[in-house]
Amino acid sequence: MTKKQISPTWTLLALAISAFAIGSTEFISVGLMPLLVQSFGITLSQAGWTVSIYALGITIGAPLLTLLTGRFDRKQLMIAIMTLFIASNLLAALAPTFAILLMARVLAAFAHGLFMSVASVIAADVVAPAKRASAIAVMFTGLTVATVTGVPLGTFIGQIASWHMSFLFISAIGVLGLIANAILIPNNLPRPGKTDPRGLWRILRNPWLLTALMITALGYGGTFTVYTFLSPLLETQMGWSTSAVVLILVIYGLMVALGNTLGGRWANLQPLKALLRMFIGLAITLLVLMITAQMHYLGLLTVLVMGLFAFMNVPGLQLYIVNLAERYTPNDITLASSLNISAFNIGIALGSLIGGQVTAKIGLTATPLFGAIMVGASIILVGLLLRQATAAAASTK
Repeated sequence: MTKKQISPTWTLLALAISAFAIGSTEFISVGLMPLLVQSFGITLSQAGWTVSIYALGITIGAPLLTLLTGRFDRKQLMIAIMTLFIASNLLAALAPTFAILLMARVLAAFAHGLFMSVASVIAADVVAPAKRASAIAVMFTGLTVATVTGVPLGTFIGQIASWHMSFLFISAIGVLGLIANAILIPNNLPRPGKTDPRGLWRILRNPWLLTALMITALGYGGTFTVYTFLSPLLETQMGWSTSAVVLILVIYGLMVALGNTLGGRWANLQPLKALLRMFIGLAITLLVLMITAQMHYLGLLTVLVMGLFAFMNVPGLQLYIVNLAERYTPNDITLASSLNISAFNIGIALGSLIGGQVTAKIGLTATPLFGAIMVGASIILVGLLLRQATAAAASTK
C-alpha cells in the first residue's frame, strides 16, 4: 500500500486515536489517587509519584529516543510505540506492588515521549505543506478529547470496578490505536535521518532558547501543584462526592479544551505578549483558590477557571520555541520542539513533587500558593524576554 492510496484524513484519524489513548494514561492517576492510596497503603504524597515519574519518563524519553530512532521506518516505529504502550499499561493493571506500578508508568512515558515527536512528523508529512499546522492540530485533538472524556471515564471505571480496570480500559484503546496505525499509516514515509546530538548543546547554550524552556517548565508546571491532587481536594476540602468528581473532571476537561483553543488564537501573532497575560491570569486564579479551597461552590468555580488557564499557554509556548529555533538554531528545530515537550514534563514533575511535599507537610489547601510562585517566576522571565526583544527591535531601526 503506497502513500497515495491512503487518505491523509484516515491517517490523521489513526494518530488521533493513539493520541487519545496516550492522553488518557498521562493523567489517569489524578482521578485514581484516592484508590491508589487505599490499595497500596501509601500516602497521598507518594501516590503523586505516579504523575511525577511519568513526566520524568517523557522528559528523558522524548529527546533521547528521538535521537536514537531517526533512521527507523516511521510506520514500524509507530507500531512499536503502541505495542510498548499497550504492554506497559497491562503491566500497570496487573501491578502487585506500587514499585511495579511506577515502573510501568515509566515505560508508558517512554512510549508517550517518542509518540509526540514521531506522530507530529507523520501528520505533517501526509498533507500539503500549507496544511501542516492544521494536520498537527487534528492529531492533537486526541489529547484534548482524552482530557475531556478519557480521564473522567477511566476514573469512573476505577470507582465502579477497580483502578486495575482503568488501566485495562486504556490498554484496550491502545489496541485500537495499534490496529489503526497498522492499516492507515502509509508505508515508506520519509525518514528524518540521524539527528545531530550536538544540537542539544547548541539549543541549551542559547540564552533565548534556554529561557524559553524555563518559562515552559515553570509556567505550565505551576498548575500541577494543585491538579495532581485535584480529586482529594474536591472530595476532602470542598465536600464533593466521588460521583460528582467524575462529572467535574469532564467539565474541567471542557474548560481545558476551550482554553487551549483560545490560547492558540491569541498567541498566533505575538506569543510573548499573549503568554504574559495568560500567566498573570493563571497566577491570580491560583491565589484566589487559596481562599476558596474549602468552599463548596466558589472552590469549584475557581478550579474550573484554573482549567481554562491551565493549558491555554501550551500553543504559545510551542510556537515561541519553534520561532526561536528557526532564528537561532535552524538545523535543530525538531530537537528544540522535542526539548520543549521535555520542559512541559519537567514542569509537571516539579509541580507534582512540590505539591506532594506541601500536601504532606502543610496541607492540600496550601498547594495553590506554591503553584502561583512557579507561575510568578515565569511571568518575570517573560517580562525579561519582552524587554530584550523590544530593545533588540529598537536597535535595528
